[in-house]
Amino acid sequence: MLVTRSKPISEQVNVILRRRIGNGVYAPGQRLPSESELANEFGVSRATIRTVLAKLAVEGLILRKQGDGTYVNKRIEEVNTHLGGLWDFAHLIVRSGFEVKIEALEISTVKATEEDALALALDAGEELLLMKRLFFADDKPVILANNLVPLSLLATPIEEVNGQLQIHKILRRYFHQEIAFVTTEIFSSLAGEEAKVLALSPQDSLLKLTTRFYSKENQPIIIGDNYLNDKILKPRLVQAWS
Repeated sequence: MLVTRSKPISEQVNVILRRRIGNGVYAPGQRLPSESELANEFGVSRATIRTVLAKLAVEGLILRKQGDGTYVNKRIEEVNTHLGGLWDFAHLIVRSGFEVKIEALEISTVKATEEDALALALDAGEELLLMKRLFFADDKPVILANNLVPLSLLATPIEEVNGQLQIHKILRRYFHQEIAFVTTEIFSSLAGEEAKVLALSPQDSLLKLTTRFYSKENQPIIIGDNYLNDKILKPRLVQAWS
């Protein structure tokens, strides 16, 4: 299997190996092919394979045993949220063993507040695209996501935006933007105004995740306040210890 040159080679190999692990092609506890075997299969250097495996190891998906080889983490089902994927709510829901569904509650335009403008490096009053979306796990509402994107980045009519897609697909398809990295602040909060849509009592607790997405040019492209019912979803963060 030769990779193409349309995307960075390491990124393509990363996606393929991650997909194989997620689909069970490489089962929990199974030893992966050697670096040489993978390099020959993909038509890339061993250095590229080594870089990809190092990233997967940091995320807890694989375990590298000196002198023995590389294995899929036996506890892979517990690795439902790695450090780079806490913001990918659809991924979180699926890896937690649920069927995911996304409902777009509102897609409209609003004016940037002083706080919004500061976070997005804009002027107050500039137009933003507001997306309110509800994520379901086996038909139970579990995450309310509120996102703001500068309207100036929108490359298609607002009516074409499909709020049922994952956020990285929305940014790619309608804004022509790629996510380079995301910062996430996590707070404990009362359900409050979000209680009704999440089928909770206003006094129930939930997790509030405040996210900022950045482009490859290190520019903020989307911000969000997201509310997660951690009675149903139990995010875990996995990091290699050195």
